[in-house]
Amino acid sequence: MGLLDKLSGLLGLKKKEVHILCLGLDNSGKTTIVNKLKPPNAQTQDIVPTIGFSVQKFKIATLSFTVFDMSGQERYRNLWEHYYKDAQAIIFVIDSSDKLRMVVAKEELDILLNHPDIKHRRIPILFFANKMDLRDALTCVKVSQLLSLENIKDKPWHICASDAFKGEGLQEGIDWLKDQIQAGEDVKR
Repeated sequence: MGLLDKLSGLLGLKKKEVHILCLGLDNSGKTTIVNKLKPPNAQTQDIVPTIGFSVQKFKIATLSFTVFDMSGQERYRNLWEHYYKDAQAIIFVIDSSDKLRMVVAKEELDILLNHPDIKHRRIPILFFANKMDLRDALTCVKVSQLLSLENIKDKPWHICASDAFKGEGLQEGIDWLKDQIQAGEDVKR
């Protein structure tokens, strides 16, 4: 490590790399959200459903994010658990207009929360109640109730209303997540 690396680390200027899992059922808007979080010149115009997973890297403030955008299709959800151990935060995206599959989203969330690699860790979870622009979308309060988020007592969590196409609600969520990650680092020091 060179002198500049040491100095930037001491001054808090060095970018810390953070591994984030972006999870949720298929068609909830995960890829669109991850795309909107990237700098405008790095955003993709054509979003296609994720098969398996994709990895996106971008920087926000002093954090360098590596986001694993995991497919939410049923046949790929068993892959999620292979990435739990290295995850430092989770973004869980819910299609707030898909009332029929809210039960499935809750089941997947429960499996995630009870997995041995997640259960005993104080990992922050950011929920995006996405597609709020649709007429039949449920409120954040209703989504929170249907997912029983109030029962999550051992992990910091936050839910944000979002419209991934317009980018609405994303900054609030990422600011919360960044604060949680930085607060966790302060505790470790």
